[in-house]
Amino acid sequence: MVKKLTQAWIATREKFHNDERGQGMVEYGLIIALVAVVLIAAVSAMTGGLDDIFGKVETTLDSVSTSS
Repeated sequence: MVKKLTQAWIATREKFHNDERGQGMVEYGLIIALVAVVLIAAVSAMTGGLDDIFGKVETTLDSVSTSS
């Protein structure tokens, strides 16, 4: 019984070990994850500058609306 289970486990392991059908999808997934991390880092780095720009726009719009 144990011998049959061991042989079945070895056969299953070899089947999955030699199967490379999903390899391309995994690589695409890793590339997409890397791009997402880079984009998140870039947006996080620009946050301070964007806050300044939007603050200036808000101040300008407030001064224009109060002077009218």
